[in-house]
Amino acid sequence: MKTITIKGVMVPVAEYATVSMEATLHDAVLALEKAQKEFDRTRYRHRAVLVYEENRKIIGKVSQLDILRALEPKYEQVGFTGATGYYPFSRKFMKSLFLQYNLWEKPLDALCRKAGQKKVKELMHSPGEGEFVEEESSLNEAIHQLVVGHHQSLLVLRGNEITGILRLTDVFQAVSSLVKSCKLQ
Repeated sequence: MKTITIKGVMVPVAEYATVSMEATLHDAVLALEKAQKEFDRTRYRHRAVLVYEENRKIIGKVSQLDILRALEPKYEQVGFTGATGYYPFSRKFMKSLFLQYNLWEKPLDALCRKAGQKKVKELMHSPGEGEFVEEESSLNEAIHQLVVGHHQSLLVLRGNEITGILRLTDVFQAVSSLVKSCKLQ
């Protein structure tokens, strides 16, 4: 069987929602909405916005979770900013944090209004070394990175340039197609 490479599964940067690091959260939400409307309907919708610096070089991303986290400024006090990894907290513990720090006590519309003015560079996620994959790498290698790192996506590299994003949803779609096409023996 032919090896599937990342290049055949990824979404190129040109087809993905992007904003400047100087854009506001409001701008990022609008860019995400626009990209979702324009994207190929046979694929899953975007769940993040790629962030670029002055020279249009991609330097990070803002996910839906980053946007939700940005609404409640007290998460900084609790220590839940940026990618926190996977922590299996009990519901009781999460409820105690909610009450102890008075999280989400302000009306949602007020939180949204204030957060919408924040700069993307304040809340974007700057990917770590384990969140990149080479364009010519095998899908097997990417699956390993996604599973071990609990990532929703990986940024795709050609040399030092980010050329696309490999989303968990697209990897799952490719794997599902393979599972369906394999005959049980």
